[in-house]
Amino acid sequence: MSTTAEAQSPQQPANKKKTRKKVLLLLALLFVLIGIAWGAYWFLVLRHFQETDDAYVAGNQVQVMAQVSGSVNKVWFDDTDFVKKGDVLVSLDKTDAEQAFEKAQTALATSVRQTHQLMINGKQYQATIALRQTALAQAEADLKRREPLAAVNLIGREELQHARDAVATAKALLDVATQQYNANQAMILNTSLENQPAVKQSAAELRDAWLALQRTDIRSPMDGYVSRRSVQVGAQIDTSTALMAVVPATNLWIDANFKETQLAGMRIGQPATVVADIYGDDMVYHGKVVGLDMGTGSAFSLLPAQNATGNWIKVVQRLPVRIELNPQDIAQHPLRIGLSTLVKVDTTSKEGSALATNVRQQAAYSSNALAIDLAPVNQLITDIVRANAG
Repeated sequence: MSTTAEAQSPQQPANKKKTRKKVLLLLALLFVLIGIAWGAYWFLVLRHFQETDDAYVAGNQVQVMAQVSGSVNKVWFDDTDFVKKGDVLVSLDKTDAEQAFEKAQTALATSVRQTHQLMINGKQYQATIALRQTALAQAEADLKRREPLAAVNLIGREELQHARDAVATAKALLDVATQQYNANQAMILNTSLENQPAVKQSAAELRDAWLALQRTDIRSPMDGYVSRRSVQVGAQIDTSTALMAVVPATNLWIDANFKETQLAGMRIGQPATVVADIYGDDMVYHGKVVGLDMGTGSAFSLLPAQNATGNWIKVVQRLPVRIELNPQDIAQHPLRIGLSTLVKVDTTSKEGSALATNVRQQAAYSSNALAIDLAPVNQLITDIVRANAG
């Protein structure tokens, strides 16, 4: 028994050593395979993706400002409220605007009557010209009859001179009447009453007064959410006063600040995925690269760095890349401006260009909410002209 145990004891350490060696070889082989697989995966897949967490949600912040000055009577919405395009956000006191509107209506009526009087005067001057022409013809006929009589001394020279003076006077009166008619015609020409300059100017002033009255109601230019409201009831505001901002929940994008070393293969149109911190990995937004900015953040800063002076340390710069998001993803999971995100861009495709080459054929953003239909005031102007045209 003791001899057998002594024979087996040297073999056990040898077996363990062989087993350990096999395990280490297997582990080494496993790590090598993993390394090869990882290298192949990086070469085939990962090297085509560029990623950054220096990325934030951006969007339009529409500043709401008054188009006329006045005192604030009502503030209809507050921060975080949802508004639709055309909703009245702030109402101003209308007293001054209504007074100006009344004055403009009176001024138009007066202008129409004065211009109509000028047109009537033209007919009066024409009648005066006809009268002076008749008087001149009569004076010339009288002179023509007296000249033969004066030649045979049947009338005195004084009577002949009076006849000649009468002709000269009639000609002068005719010239005066003609010049008065011409002066009047220079004011009205052959233009209709509603197209007379004075009438059109008064009509334009009436439109301005009417527009100012309509603009005492300050409206939202688009659908969105009220933010940064600063206007208060009773405040006196002018056209340079920022009242609030309206932030649309649509048309949001990502400003991803990639390092300059990541941009060599980045092109417009490449697909991108975005993960927002607010939702985490549970929600992945899909989008595409729509443009690369023309300057780094430091180049557009208020005090750009002057690398040509003093000591210089190279710092890797970042360039903003604009990522357009899928509208359906935003509709399902709304984002807010300024939220942090993680952006990953697939740079496999090199078909796109690094800089935009297409020129927009339509406006990037537009709104007709602030447009005012002039049909009511135009009808009012027509009624005033007709009522005062005689």
